[in-house]
Amino acid sequence: MSTTPTTDAVASPRFQPTRPDHLIAYGFGAGLSPMAPGTVGTLVAIPIYLVLANLPGLVYLVAVAILIGVGIWACNKVIAETGEDDPPSIVWDEVVGFLVAMAAAPVVSLAWILMGFLLFRLFDIFKPWPVSWAEERFSGGLGIIADDLVAGAMTWVVLTFMAMIVSASLGHGVATLAH
Repeated sequence: MSTTPTTDAVASPRFQPTRPDHLIAYGFGAGLSPMAPGTVGTLVAIPIYLVLANLPGLVYLVAVAILIGVGIWACNKVIAETGEDDPPSIVWDEVVGFLVAMAAAPVVSLAWILMGFLLFRLFDIFKPWPVSWAEERFSGGLGIIADDLVAGAMTWVVLTFMAMIVSASLGHGVATLAH
């Protein structure tokens, strides 16, 4: 019988939903999904985004920064317990990465949420440079979250350009972003 920690997202017997660090790191349990825990974790981010989306831009960014800080703390605690560097069951990184990406959405709509979701997941899964660089550069809770922040920033750039194109094509000039 193996004593090494498992990387199977389902086999997370240490998950304790009464502990705030576990609730956060495991994305309220989304990371326990037997299939595509990162995608399920990103889905958890959508209602959080909908709650934060109507905040003024600076307040939105401060809220996201706080969620990032809390996530680094929670991820550090969980990986210290599991002994794993980046278990797939930790999905808070997807949550905050998506929130970074959606700062570029010019309006809250299903179309922008779907586009942000798809772009973010593609950048997170395929990890083009500089996402791959961030994944290799940092460790601990920051290391878990850093590559997703970069994937979110890359999505933000693409969404920003898309918003500009849509706005210009509608004759509105350069789009003013909601956040």
